Amino acid sequence: MTAPKYDVLGIGNAIVDVIAKSEEAFLVDEGLAKGSMALIDEARAEALYAKMGPAIEASGGSAANTLAGLGSLGGKAAFIGKVKADTLGEVFRHDITAIGVDFPTPAATDGIATARCFILVTPDGERTMSTYLGACQGLSVDDIDEATVKDAAVTYLEGYLWDPPAAKEAFRKAAEIAHGAGRQVALSLSDAFCVARYRAEFLALLKDGVVDILFANEGELTSLYETDDIETALKAVAKDAKLAAVTLGAKGSAIIEGSERIDVPAAALEGPIVDLTGAGDLFAAGFLYGHANGLGLKRSAELGGLAAAEVIQHVGARPQVELKKLAGEKGLI
Repeated sequence: MTAPKYDVLGIGNAIVDVIAKSEEAFLVDEGLAKGSMALIDEARAEALYAKMGPAIEASGGSAANTLAGLGSLGGKAAFIGKVKADTLGEVFRHDITAIGVDFPTPAATDGIATARCFILVTPDGERTMSTYLGACQGLSVDDIDEATVKDAAVTYLEGYLWDPPAAKEAFRKAAEIAHGAGRQVALSLSDAFCVARYRAEFLALLKDGVVDILFANEGELTSLYETDDIETALKAVAKDAKLAAVTLGAKGSAIIEGSERIDVPAAALEGPIVDLTGAGDLFAAGFLYGHANGLGLKRSAELGGLAAAEVIQHVGARPQVELKKLAGEKGLI
């Protein structure tokens, strides 16, 4: 087997985030479930944007955020996702290529606009998301570049991409190509509400061996196994997943591979939690960097925890410091 060109190929929604601070009363008034991600149409997107407070616009999308973190650690990455040839599409392409991520997917020249996600951050740092998928819904098997998949040690899918039907088939094709080339496939569950929509399908991906590495937080994993007890869920996933990396908030993370379980404490914070947006994405970035470079499960989880800790101490879902330098200072790489 030839050495991979990329540590990770991310397949996900190409989205521009619109981030604003919000009081909980605003969520109630707008009928938004705190901490969730809801899909909205274009009319609702325009109405919500008009009511939001001052906002920061930044390229986002779960898998794209992970790749941004991976690049900050010095990893090599590529991304497959759909934008339109419009202003926000150009912003997304510029931002992801500027951090060294290859983005071979051509922009759509017609149809609906580039996607955007409205992220409302309450004073406790929790984020509530309303997503207009826009051009993301056009991602199909035709956008899966076989050579790029074969060139990646890990092909990583965000669970949010399970909403557009054509994207499911795109991921299945990518997984087939990856396994045919002797590579691994990873899945992030993304959101407990997303899990509730596709529980049976996600479990089938694990049990059928389509997914080699599962990423989840406590709420997502307990939703997957329909239990309120995280230990019950962890025991269940040990039977279904080849490798699971589960984040547990302030308790750190649990890494499970067969009968082996490694509990890793959370990284120390230098300041207060400001915005939890991207915490899981950045944990995946650190873990995948370590895993693809043979650093072992514990060190990979420590890198994930460090990356997550950095991103939750500022607004926005991408690193504001060079994670490679930060990890070096901590003796992790």
